[in-house]
Amino acid sequence: MSKPEASQDLPTRLLNDAEMIEACRERDFAEIFKLVKRAGIYPALIARRCELTPSRVGEVIKGQRIIKDIAVVERVADGLRIPGHMLGLMRREWEGSERASLSASLGHSDTSLTPTPDELWIASPGEDLTDPHFATTLIESQLPLHYKSANYFGARQPLATVVHHAQTIDRLLLDANGSTRDELLRLGSRTAEFLGWLYQDLGDFPTAGYWSDRSMEWAQEAADDHMQSYVLFRKSHQAASQANAERAIGLARAAQRVPNLTSGITALAVQQEATGYALQHNPRAALAKFDEAHEYASQSTANDPPTTLDTSYCTPTYIEIQRANCWIDLGEPLRAVQLFEDEIAALPQIYRNDRGVYLARLARAYAKAGEPEQGAKAATKALAIATQTGSARTLAELEAVTQAAGPQRNVPAVATFIERFEIVRDRLAT
Repeated sequence: MSKPEASQDLPTRLLNDAEMIEACRERDFAEIFKLVKRAGIYPALIARRCELTPSRVGEVIKGQRIIKDIAVVERVADGLRIPGHMLGLMRREWEGSERASLSASLGHSDTSLTPTPDELWIASPGEDLTDPHFATTLIESQLPLHYKSANYFGARQPLATVVHHAQTIDRLLLDANGSTRDELLRLGSRTAEFLGWLYQDLGDFPTAGYWSDRSMEWAQEAADDHMQSYVLFRKSHQAASQANAERAIGLARAAQRVPNLTSGITALAVQQEATGYALQHNPRAALAKFDEAHEYASQSTANDPPTTLDTSYCTPTYIEIQRANCWIDLGEPLRAVQLFEDEIAALPQIYRNDRGVYLARLARAYAKAGEPEQGAKAATKALAIATQTGSARTLAELEAVTQAAGPQRNVPAVATFIERFEIVRDRLAT
């Protein structure tokens, strides 16, 4: 596609407009197209620049069609010159020169053009990115440390570095072939999957979905069956976090259809199916699947097929904590309380970020069981962790706690917690 005339580029004020930023973050293309139309780029031109039909653009604007396909999202970004990071994409090829000239024209005082973590690194044309095998080995050696960092300090801690790693791999793949390409694809899939998890923990589901899709693409090209199954498990987890039971179940089942899986991956996929049934309020199916997942998680890994995936976190304790959460959905908060109390005590210290989530769920169980003071105590512990990690997962659970404990605001401990939560929530939101 040829570059559009300069007069047709989106005005800087539109790209910096709060409504446009939010619409892009949510990938709300109906709103994006409406805002773009106000800038003088009408549906027929949107269609031409984004390689869409005018009727399809009209359907999107009317809310009759939703754009989800990554290829179409990328065409819209390129056609309308929307910077990649605004839509949860990697930096677009055209951004370098245009962004530099725009920054120069506005001067250094325009802090709205300060690079985001996704933009902090990109190779210059002709830059020597050194030996691909060396880069791959270096990135792979650092991944376990990034996992630990995210588990303890929260997703924001390793995010910028891991984004840089994914961009490095993506650029190296442009010229890679043979065994070197296979090596990059396998590592790229693991790195992109991890980014999906980091963005999910931060509450950015569109970007999380983008990286999960990229992980699946690279895993398929590398013929990495284990990673394909793991990504399906992760996408099922994302669906369950958004209360989409049917999608969670379907993706979890798909993950289990991959042949010759390790017991760890199988356990994860089965417990996700169980979670979907709990969301449907189907206790018989949910509990049967949790029992099955517990059995897989208890098996020795000695005879498992080889894989570079680390699923060591999938222990019987992990499965029982997921079961405890589902007891809340199934209307049995006291059972959830007992399981949470037992299993959180056995959780290794490194899983501090997850501990915050589980303590918040314990608080919700106490609130629903009519024990507000115990709930406020657990919630306060979770809030202390969330203040440090910035986990959107924990904050979402604590928001649910405030709703469940709302009628008990007359209890001093509950009132104090809600007040503190609102302060932390508002501070993290800004």
